[in-house]
Amino acid sequence: MIHSGLIKRCGEMARKLRFFKEQMSKAAILTSPTQFSGAPLEIGDLEIKLGEFEAELTEVNTNNRKLQRTYNELVEYNVLLEKTGEFFYSAQRSAAEQQREMVADQSGDSSLESPLLHQEMVIDPSKHVKLGSLIGLVPKQKAMAFERILYRATRGNMLLRQESVDEPITDPQSGEKAVKNSFVIFYSGERAKSKILKICDAFGANRYPFPEDLATQLHTIQEVSGKVSELKATVEIGLAHRDGILESIACEYEQWNNLLKKEKAIYHTLNMFSLDVTKKCLVAEGWSPVFATSQVQDALHRATSGSNSEVGCIFQILNTQESPPTYFQTNKFTSSFQDIVDAYGIASYQEVNPGLFTIVTFPFLFAVMFGDWGHGICIFLTAMYLIIREKKLASQKLDDIVEIMFAGRYVILMMSLFSIYTGLIYNEFFSVPFELFGKSAYACHDPSCGDATTEGLVRVGQTYPFGVDPVWHGSRSELPFLNSLKMKMSILLGIAQMNLGIVLSFFNAKYFKNIVNVWYQFVPQLIFLNSLFGYLSLLIIIKWCTGSKADLYHIMIYMFLSPTDDIGENQLFPGQRIVQLVLLLLALVSVPWMLFPKPLFLKKQHEQRHQGQHYTMLQETDESVAQLGGQHENPHNHEEFEFSEVLVHQLIHTIEFVLGAVSNTASYLRLWALSLAHSELSSVFYDKVLLLAWGYNNVIILVMGVTVFLFATIFVLLSMETLSAFLHALRLHWVEFQGKFYDGSGYKFAPFAFASIIEEED
Repeated sequence: MIHSGLIKRCGEMARKLRFFKEQMSKAAILTSPTQFSGAPLEIGDLEIKLGEFEAELTEVNTNNRKLQRTYNELVEYNVLLEKTGEFFYSAQRSAAEQQREMVADQSGDSSLESPLLHQEMVIDPSKHVKLGSLIGLVPKQKAMAFERILYRATRGNMLLRQESVDEPITDPQSGEKAVKNSFVIFYSGERAKSKILKICDAFGANRYPFPEDLATQLHTIQEVSGKVSELKATVEIGLAHRDGILESIACEYEQWNNLLKKEKAIYHTLNMFSLDVTKKCLVAEGWSPVFATSQVQDALHRATSGSNSEVGCIFQILNTQESPPTYFQTNKFTSSFQDIVDAYGIASYQEVNPGLFTIVTFPFLFAVMFGDWGHGICIFLTAMYLIIREKKLASQKLDDIVEIMFAGRYVILMMSLFSIYTGLIYNEFFSVPFELFGKSAYACHDPSCGDATTEGLVRVGQTYPFGVDPVWHGSRSELPFLNSLKMKMSILLGIAQMNLGIVLSFFNAKYFKNIVNVWYQFVPQLIFLNSLFGYLSLLIIIKWCTGSKADLYHIMIYMFLSPTDDIGENQLFPGQRIVQLVLLLLALVSVPWMLFPKPLFLKKQHEQRHQGQHYTMLQETDESVAQLGGQHENPHNHEEFEFSEVLVHQLIHTIEFVLGAVSNTASYLRLWALSLAHSELSSVFYDKVLLLAWGYNNVIILVMGVTVFLFATIFVLLSMETLSAFLHALRLHWVEFQGKFYDGSGYKFAPFAFASIIEEED
């Protein structure tokens, strides 16, 4: 175990760096990019430097806080003096006027109409009571409650005058701006004063002294204003000094942070080593790719020579029963496709990696649903922008959506290229067909066929060389023709990909020498799938090649309901009824073939493995007995074989495959549905928005139509439809394709690397 003091030192330095980061964030100072200049900094020197900066910054912050608090108090006091001074000045002026009136009344004769109170005051002025006063500021939202509590606490024996302060002022205690009211309280007696002081403290009201003499008031106001100006300049100097310290820290912050991350990672890794007390060395066990063995040995040799160690590092290959991690060498092009596979699950060690096939199949299935070479060009330009500027974008902090797009830029590139290819096959450019590869094979036989019906067309040339003939677009038969084409194409693509998944399961079983899975899983699954849906694919191809009008729905339904009846006009080739009977029989036989033999074979293997093991132990030496005893302690070998559990598991697997063969084939019809939806949406936006606006011959309507068309194309077809097709292609790969062979129960190889550690921390 690494000495705990080293780890505590790293933790303390990390705390200081977090403190610096927080201070820089408050001061809006950004860290500079990592720049290594001069000799590399040692961890001890870094600790000393961080301590010095922390002490200096803490002292500066403490002084700044004191100065700022004093400045806020003076500003608040200055505002209060102005507001309260106005009140006292007006009150004194009013009192002087009343006094003059009373003197004038005293010189005249008293009458019955004179107030009795005035007479009493004139007669006995010695009974006047001197009142105490308090001034201060209270938050405006607490002003009503403050007045109510004062009234109840003093039973009304006080006089309160409040006035709102126009501008928000900074509270000296909290340091936050707040809207406040200035107040003046007149009271009588020390008991009332004590209550009022407690209430002021409870409501956070700041109290300040106020001279009663007018001349002293003016002198105090001038003195406070001068101090405010001086403190403002002092605070600004203190903040500038603090910013200078933080800027010097920001220049080297990233270098210090990376150095500390590396040091902590080294200590964390060293703590996973085991200490050999007798040999005074550390022993580490880990995983390394076979091709990197020489590189690891060279690195250890350089470390030994660089540290001037007298004992060299020993590198030895160990045999272990643990499952190794999975590691695939990828580059910036293939890594995004491998991430798609890894999102489903990490491949088990030496399992077939579907990432290689995903490079082609994933963008192709996406393009089948997104077939428009105009839209494909738009996506291609976006992908090329991300690829051309990848160095600049990789060094920037991107938004979440932009970061996802940047990470999958090569996936987007492949999707755009395949979309252009399928768009040329569908002959759609923003839903508009073009005669790019030659003239159409059909033409009108007379002028009366201008309604674009295929019944009014005659064949005048050779078949259109590539893709869909442009004459189909806009015809009455367009939707039935494209529906039939895309639906059958979806079934063919689905059966082909599912067969690929089953074939890959054979290579998995062959590599791991699992004969049981070859004969009792791969073979019956291949027979069942192709006896039904492989046969359907064959019928589709025959129908396309022969031009037959046979009803494939009728053929497949009555293949199960009436397999011995005559097919009649739906027959596509001689002997079709016999072939269907044989395929149906094979499909029925393959179900129990998947269900029963594998559990029985596993039971037989278990019995043979454990038969007579107690007798063999008597013939072995002590060493081999100990080894065999260790084998018995292995939970895997000691595990009891439950035939019923294995049978139920195989039953579930069989039912899942049989029902999945139907549901997965139907799931591939999403290729047809989304392709049709994309084509129809594009056609609606073109015909009902752009062409309709063009037909009005009005500039304003034309501009509005073009704007709506652009927004609909960008946000609906190029954004929402792209995301929809991407998610559907993802589901087809994860469930329908990878579900046939991919286990995905492994764990990823995570080598020790400073670059990855820094990225993870960020």
